[in-house]
Amino acid sequence: MRLFLALSVWAFAFLGFSQDKALGQLINQWHQDAASASFSAYFSATSKGFIFLGTAPEERWNKADFQAFCKPYFDKGAAWDFKPSNRKWSYSEDGNTAWFDEDLETWMEDCRGTGICIKEGAHWKIAYYNLHVLIENEKIQEFITLRKKQ
Repeated sequence: MRLFLALSVWAFAFLGFSQDKALGQLINQWHQDAASASFSAYFSATSKGFIFLGTAPEERWNKADFQAFCKPYFDKGAAWDFKPSNRKWSYSEDGNTAWFDEDLETWMEDCRGTGICIKEGAHWKIAYYNLHVLIENEKIQEFITLRKKQ
């Protein structure tokens, strides 16, 4: 019984690590596809119902609208280049949904991305991504004042 339990724990840990690695490669490639302006590859990594939340208040894009917004940037050969680090994963009990957060180095300085991946058939797809700019607590009043300026 102890051997079975030990093997079960090891298998679960190994599979979890393997899953983190596979999903990490998906997200890393997705970021790379943006940096290299690979429009088709970038959007093929997303689900049919993909949602992207950008940094501006009005930026809540469904897949079709986000594609239309992005197309001119990708066509110029220069979209955006986000460098991820410190990614953390969590999973649903059935293993068909995964969510993550990651730190990003961007032209906007430090940002954070959060996302949800779902299994569509045998493949993982990005269903949701939220990009947000980080503002230190001690700078928030200055930020609020700046946002209120017209």
